[in-house]
Amino acid sequence: MSVWLAATLPVATIAAESVGALGTAVGRLRGVLGPSPTGAVPTASAERIAASFMGDSMLRLDGAPVRPFADLSGFFRVSDGWVRTHANYPHHRTALLETVGLDENCGTDEFAARVAGIAAAELEWSCAQNGALAVQVRTEDQWSAEPAGTAAGSGPVIARSDDTGSAMYRVPEFRGTTAAPLAGVRVLDLTRVIAGPVATRALALFGAEVLRIDPPHRPEITWQHRENGQGKRSATVDMSTREGRAVVNRLLESADVLVAGYRPGALERFGLEHRADVLHGRVSAWGTRGPWSGRRGFDSLVQAATGISVLEGRGGELGRLPAQALDHASGYLLAAGIVSELADRASGFGSPATVEVPLARTAAWLLRSPGRDPDHGPAETPPPNCVVTNGRVTAARPVFDDFADYPFPARPWGADEAVWS
Repeated sequence: MSVWLAATLPVATIAAESVGALGTAVGRLRGVLGPSPTGAVPTASAERIAASFMGDSMLRLDGAPVRPFADLSGFFRVSDGWVRTHANYPHHRTALLETVGLDENCGTDEFAARVAGIAAAELEWSCAQNGALAVQVRTEDQWSAEPAGTAAGSGPVIARSDDTGSAMYRVPEFRGTTAAPLAGVRVLDLTRVIAGPVATRALALFGAEVLRIDPPHRPEITWQHRENGQGKRSATVDMSTREGRAVVNRLLESADVLVAGYRPGALERFGLEHRADVLHGRVSAWGTRGPWSGRRGFDSLVQAATGISVLEGRGGELGRLPAQALDHASGYLLAAGIVSELADRASGFGSPATVEVPLARTAAWLLRSPGRDPDHGPAETPPPNCVVTNGRVTAARPVFDDFADYPFPARPWGADEAVWS
């Protein structure tokens, strides 16, 4: 058990296996593109893996640590138990306060007093209907008995589906080297927060050209962009407008991979053209099946809903994993699935496909994995050689030992043009 990812659940195990899945896929792609040299599968030490997974706690801006959660993001007691809320983004904070009938100037104490009189299931349902984020804190048995839990826990950890509407698929113009086997691959990144950006950051590490697109009216949280935006360019496009949709569709005409973090069906509501020839990668909170498939979600909420928060608690207090491990593991698994599909296409045996990794499915994998350690000690900070400083930003080094840093630091959010280089 890694002392850096010490927890009741075997976090270090799934961290190593998710990173290992990506390493294996990269090694396979290297072998397809040319003679595979000794050591073609990139290696990752336990220290590097832990530092990458603990990226938020490793990050420093001008030498100062970041605050990963806002004032209304956390555990709150309700009339019959606990809920976990998420309100890091301003629009989510507004939706949460409107759901419980409070104004924008509300503080934590006032919010806690208001929700203390509401039942957990009622608050969870109301938030889901109003675009806010709160889930009932459940035990693992309670979650597994829910239809949403049954749906989220089924199927492979990396789900793959063929696009039966087309027999055509695009083979990238691979210009890769051993160090950068994804050079020549264009990746359109429509993800936010952590899991999706971790996946596309990993693709950029191995040479892919990654262009991230965000809505101009919803800036990314600064620290998240600085940590997960390395190696990518960043542009803003308003996809709610005809002009914005035209820009994204033009980008898709020559993209090889589209990675999306929107809820199932969201891109269709934007009116974006479905292109079966582009390899689709998708990360979601709850998956595409079951009664929660259309709900928003984040790592912390999935931990609370699935029973992880109860298992990681001590002394009657709720707890959490030593890292946002569901996000990071899901990100590396998604990257692994994408690289594996690209290897198939490079070898001439590919097919139109979508690769999906839901956080709740990763949670089920963690909960089912052997090796629980309820008597574990506290998680330790990875050693200093696991970070690198670029200007005012100190961040975890890449997860693979072969790389001292990412191709370049995170660009200023929205600073680039929405065009391929």
